[in-house]
Amino acid sequence: MPGIVAAVYGPAPSPRTLTLALVPIGDVCPACGGRLAAWRSVPSAEPAVGPARYELRRCRRCRTAVTVGAAPAELHDTGAYAAGDPRLARAAAPILRLFDSQRLSMLSRLAPPPAHLLDAGAGRGRFVARSLDAGYRAHGIEPSQRGALAAAAIDAPVQRASIEEANLAPGSLDAVTLWHVLEHIDEPGAALARIGTWLRPGGVLLVGVPNLGSVQARVGGARWYHLDVPRHRVHYTQAGIEILLRANGFTPVRTHHLLAEHNPFGMWQSAVSRVTIRPSYLYNLLKRNAPARSPDLAITVLALPLAPVAAIAELVAGLAGRGGTIAVVAERTS
Repeated sequence: MPGIVAAVYGPAPSPRTLTLALVPIGDVCPACGGRLAAWRSVPSAEPAVGPARYELRRCRRCRTAVTVGAAPAELHDTGAYAAGDPRLARAAAPILRLFDSQRLSMLSRLAPPPAHLLDAGAGRGRFVARSLDAGYRAHGIEPSQRGALAAAAIDAPVQRASIEEANLAPGSLDAVTLWHVLEHIDEPGAALARIGTWLRPGGVLLVGVPNLGSVQARVGGARWYHLDVPRHRVHYTQAGIEILLRANGFTPVRTHHLLAEHNPFGMWQSAVSRVTIRPSYLYNLLKRNAPARSPDLAITVLALPLAPVAAIAELVAGLAGRGGTIAVVAERTS
């Protein structure tokens, strides 16, 4: 988005935030409005599409980072995001149901069934279907064709639309989930402001994002499992995501660091990626996006006994408030 910043985050700008008024938008943190500075170069998650490496710039205030350079439009329908079932999909189904149950448990305290729930960025519709089974009035929106088609195949009510395109009545929702969606959005403040209009006062938002301030982000370095550039546009810290939520009318109620869905695997995969040729090799292999005939397969097999050690390390990190991904439960307050 070209131009000069015309406004600052928050309801009443202070003298300190007013100093941002003439900073080009590309130099401003989308989470807190702080100044961005050059940080590091990282490998692309899809080197066959677009540049092989991308630059990250990091906020001097909240330590959130931003991917420099646009993501090719086809990235959300190709490579690891291509249509079709991953390897071992049937065997993984019971585990995925447990992950969905944990997500529902984070919602149910403030928005129990039969709350009206929207899953924004619903992917293949798995969580929408699980929410319906749990008694929610649930539906989803999903911008990708492959996701919308997969959701239709399991009879999950998912409309093909982005947050910008979706047309929902003001105050019509009790809860919205943004599960590993916000990091894909260049202008997250605008997305949250729009979602806020859909929620009733006191409505609940559940946001899941990778945590750049985590132990596993430090372990993985430029090959951290959750970087996934250039699909991931903004790489949040806990401070960054909580500031962003408050600036857009939400009050964080609780931040979860102990998450089964991504964190133990993310720690192990991040450590193994330090020595494989291709970062996140096992993830890409399961997604049918990496060849089985590769030296990385032998490295991955040899590293499997380290998985319990990685899980324990992630558990300790989560207990210390440094989990690899975080989930923030927030209420709409304005």
